[in-house]
Amino acid sequence: MLLTRYERFIAKRYLLPGKGEGFIFLVASISLVAVMLGVAALIIVMSVMNGFRAELFDKIVGLNGHAVVQGYGGKLPDWQDVVRQARATPGVTKATPLIEQPLMATYNGRVEGILVRGMRLADIRANPTFTTKLVAGRISDLAPGSGNVAIGARLAEALGVQPGGSISLISPDGQSTPFGTVPRIVSFRVAAVFEVGIYDYDKAFVVMPIEDAQSLLLMGDSVGMVELQTANADKVGEILAPLAPKLVDKAVISDWRTMNASLFEALAVDRVVSFVVLSIIILVAAFNILSSLIMLVRAKTRDIAILRTMGASRSGVLRIFMTVGTVIGALGTAAGVALGLVFLLFRQNVVNAVQYLTGQNLWDPQIRYLTELPAKVDPIEILGIILMALFFSFLATLYPAFKAASTDPVQVLRYE
Repeated sequence: MLLTRYERFIAKRYLLPGKGEGFIFLVASISLVAVMLGVAALIIVMSVMNGFRAELFDKIVGLNGHAVVQGYGGKLPDWQDVVRQARATPGVTKATPLIEQPLMATYNGRVEGILVRGMRLADIRANPTFTTKLVAGRISDLAPGSGNVAIGARLAEALGVQPGGSISLISPDGQSTPFGTVPRIVSFRVAAVFEVGIYDYDKAFVVMPIEDAQSLLLMGDSVGMVELQTANADKVGEILAPLAPKLVDKAVISDWRTMNASLFEALAVDRVVSFVVLSIIILVAAFNILSSLIMLVRAKTRDIAILRTMGASRSGVLRIFMTVGTVIGALGTAAGVALGLVFLLFRQNVVNAVQYLTGQNLWDPQIRYLTELPAKVDPIEILGIILMALFFSFLATLYPAFKAASTDPVQVLRYE
C-alpha cells in the first residue's frame, strides 16, 4: 500500500493521541495488546504441542523402534531367521532382538510393578537413551552373568534403591510343585539409574543383558520380539509391507502408529482445537481494531471533510485509515511474536516460578508423560500465524476506511 507524503503524515498523526482523544487511543492500545496476547498464545501453544509430539516420538521410538515383530505367545524361537529376513527388507536399517516381560520387583519391603527389558549388551551400550541419560552408576557394569541391571529413575525413587543395592525380581514362571507353581525370585544388583524423560518408562523399566533375561524367564534361546528401525518412520507401513507375509505364521508386526495410536491422535485433535480456540482471541482483537477505527472516523469526520475540500481523494482517505488499522495489527503481531519466543525460551523457568509461588504441581509427569515442558518452534507455522493476524487486522480496517472515504464534505461543513 503506497502512501503519498501527506497521507503518511496524517496516518502518523491519527496513530498518536490528540487533544480529547485519550479514550480512542486507549481503545487502540487495548486492540494492540489483544493482538499481541493472541499471537503470543498461539505461538506458545502450537510450539508446545509440536514439542510434545516430537519429544514423545523421539523417546518412544528411541526405546521401541519404529516397529516390533512380536512372537505369538510372547516367544520367538527362530528369531535369528526373523532378523535375517528383516535386514534383507529394503528400508529396514536395524533389527534388534528383545525380551520384554512385566514382573514384580521388591526392595526392603516395597513392591512395584516393572517391565523387564532384555537387550544384547552391544545394543544397550549403543543406545543413547541409556548412555546419555544416566542419573547414577555406570552402564558399563552390565554384562551377561554379572547379575547387574539398570533401572529407571522413578522406579529407583519408588523402591528407595541406589546403585549398589540389590532388588528381587519375582517371575510367575517358576518350579511346579504338588501345591502349584512356586514363583521364581532372583536378586539383581542395581548398577545404573537412567532417566528417559517419559514417566511411564522411568517408573517401570529394568534393563538387563538378554542372556540374563532368558535365564530369569526360562526362555532358553528364545526372545520375545524383534525391534525394527526403518529409513523413514512416516512410511513404516509401506516399508514393512513385504515382510508381513513372510511372518504370518510365526509373528505379528506392530508399528509405532498402532502401538501409540490413541496418544498421537489425542495430541492431533488437541492441537487443532487449541488452534481454533486461540484464533478467536485474534479475531476478537480485530473487532477491537474495528471499534477503535469507527470511533476515530466519527471523531475525525470534520477533519476528513476539510481534507476532501482541499483536494484529498476518496482513495487517499481510504488508504489513510487502512494504514492506521493495519499498523496497529502489525505492531501487536510483532510484539506477540517477541513475547511468545521469549516465553518459550524461559518456559521451564516460568513453570517452576508459578509452581513455587502457588505451591501447586502444575507439571505432574504421571499425567503429562514428560518430565519437563517441551517446545518445538516451527517457522512455517509462525509465519502462518503472523499472516493470519495481519489478515484479520486488514479486514477490520475495511468498513471504517470505506465509511471515512464516503464522507460527504458538503453535508458535514454545511453548518460550519
